[in-house]
Amino acid sequence: MRANNSGEWNTGPEARKRKAHVSRIVRAYDSAIVKLYCQLRFVIIRQHFLDSVGQYLPEQGRILDVGCGFGLFSLYFAGLHPHRSLHGYDLNASRIETARRVAANLGIENTSFELGAAGALSLSESFQAAYALDIVHHLPETKVRGFLEQIHAALEPGGYFLIKDVDYDPAYKRWFALFLDRAMVGLREEITYWPRERLQALLREIGFQVYVHELRDFLPYPHILYVCQKH
Repeated sequence: MRANNSGEWNTGPEARKRKAHVSRIVRAYDSAIVKLYCQLRFVIIRQHFLDSVGQYLPEQGRILDVGCGFGLFSLYFAGLHPHRSLHGYDLNASRIETARRVAANLGIENTSFELGAAGALSLSESFQAAYALDIVHHLPETKVRGFLEQIHAALEPGGYFLIKDVDYDPAYKRWFALFLDRAMVGLREEITYWPRERLQALLREIGFQVYVHELRDFLPYPHILYVCQKH
């Protein structure tokens, strides 16, 4: 399996092009609050994280974005390769409408955004790849297996599922992540950080080949990327 954890793609004309693409997407949102949120998301999931995910996505074919929110990352990956078809799902109707409007404003036509909760998607078509960025730890623990099984069933053989999430250890990084998550979602939402060995074992039970690596950050944030390939 490929792996990019060095940040080596962050220099040169292509890297500058990708960063300009990010700036263009953020500017397309009309709400100052949403723009600030988008800027924060692109700080937390920085360029070399996007590169680490993006290297596993095909340049053409159907790609599933679970928990797409305002459509940030669907628009990012769709805008890089026009032959990709990005399909985003989120449980918030207002965010879906915003994603559709911004896609139209940017002229990015190879996206679709639909209402759907990550734990209860109804996927009738297959995908060449899928990703979930900081979604698993927001799902009720009892729904995680069903969610992963759904994605596995929807992927074509050989397809990749990329999970960027929060590691359980070390504890001080976990508490830092929890502070940020609570600031975003409040105190009522269930948050479960899975130990990597436990989530990796579950993914393998479901039928994925799994490679795990950490994503380095200047913040004390325990980013972890699960690269899962369907047999």
